[in-house]
Amino acid sequence: MQDKIVIGIDPGSIMCGYGIIRKERGATIYITAGQIAMPKKQPLSVRLKYLHEGLSEIIHTYQPDEAVIEKIFFAKGIKSALHLGHARGVAMLTASMQDIPVIEYSALEIKQSVTGYGHADKKQVQHMVKAILGIKQDLSFDSSDALAMALCHSHTMDYKIHTPLVWS
Repeated sequence: MQDKIVIGIDPGSIMCGYGIIRKERGATIYITAGQIAMPKKQPLSVRLKYLHEGLSEIIHTYQPDEAVIEKIFFAKGIKSALHLGHARGVAMLTASMQDIPVIEYSALEIKQSVTGYGHADKKQVQHMVKAILGIKQDLSFDSSDALAMALCHSHTMDYKIHTPLVWS
């Protein structure tokens, strides 16, 4: 497996978490994590612009080879589901515009990969992400979720088939 830099993106319409790791000679190395905060009182269109600009800057700085995002999941209400869908679309488009493949995993797959339990809560995920990557400082849930996505991909990328299957 060749060395790769992976960015996990946990999009939201107010806060977007990101986490970047490098898979190098079988080891997984923590690079950075953080949040992109969007102005709460601005219209959604303006917040999505902030999201695009923030992700573009992060991608430009760290040059990830692949991006990981969580598959659509249950949202609390119709409005929040639509806003989340818009933010996911912006995140996916921003990565795709930089020719970065976007890989999706379900919340169950991500939690299973990082904690061994597909229904782990946010604190359990955060604890395991910090332990796996040797992170001492505090992480927001958005950042630890994004790192969990990147770790899930790191754990499975060696086993993914990257060529289409052809059935005879």
